Amino acid sequence: MYTPKPIDTSGIELPEDLLALTEQIAENVHEVWASGRLAEGWRYGEVRDDRSMETPCLVPYDELTETERDYDRHTALETLKTIIALGYTIQKRSEPAADAADDT
Repeated sequence: MYTPKPIDTSGIELPEDLLALTEQIAENVHEVWASGRLAEGWRYGEVRDDRSMETPCLVPYDELTETERDYDRHTALETLKTIIALGYTIQKRSEPAADAADDT
């Protein structure tokens, strides 16, 4: 039987600037997920139906339910904590990357 063994991030406290980054990453997590679903042929539907490949989550991030946004936030937060737990640092560059979206 499979027993999940995630990296222990319970002792990691993120600095305020990384906490603020969580929401941007959460939105991007949703965008990546939605892009993948659309590429697979999924479409919007009022109720999730795997057979018909419909889901109510194929909407912009700010139109998701709070529960759905919390799921993406948790993924983003744990990803940031895992990076720190593995010994890496995260620093903002003084200039945004050339390939970054214009509205970020």
